[in-house]
Amino acid sequence: MQQPTRMNLKILLPFRIVADTTGISRIVAETLEGAFGLLPRRLDCVAALVPGILIYEHAGEAEVYVAVDEGILVKTGLDVLVSVRHAISGTDLGKLREAVDREFLHLNEREQNVRSVMAKIESGFIRRLAEFQHE
Repeated sequence: MQQPTRMNLKILLPFRIVADTTGISRIVAETLEGAFGLLPRRLDCVAALVPGILIYEHAGEAEVYVAVDEGILVKTGLDVLVSVRHAISGTDLGKLREAVDREFLHLNEREQNVRSVMAKIESGFIRRLAEFQHE
């Protein structure tokens, strides 16, 4: 009997690798059109991911849940590459929910502060540029 084929999964953030694992039997991801599943023999594809829960499973083991921000999923052959801005993994959905609330809310506050600073820098630059043009 032939051994079933398994996928390789790599989940990347801009600053680190969240998962780099082999032997994956299935993956479920969320897009704007809804959730879809990947099996090893599925055709190659590209999908834009929305914030949600990505699920993957090693054959015969518990599912692993990864809360992901928006990003992209690319499947080529048996390799699945997921690139997202933020991600948190776990095997307990309750604990994952708490971690997402804690981490993503903190990120939202930080992003708002960065946007505020950038807006001030941009408005100062535009003001100085306008002054330079009047001279």
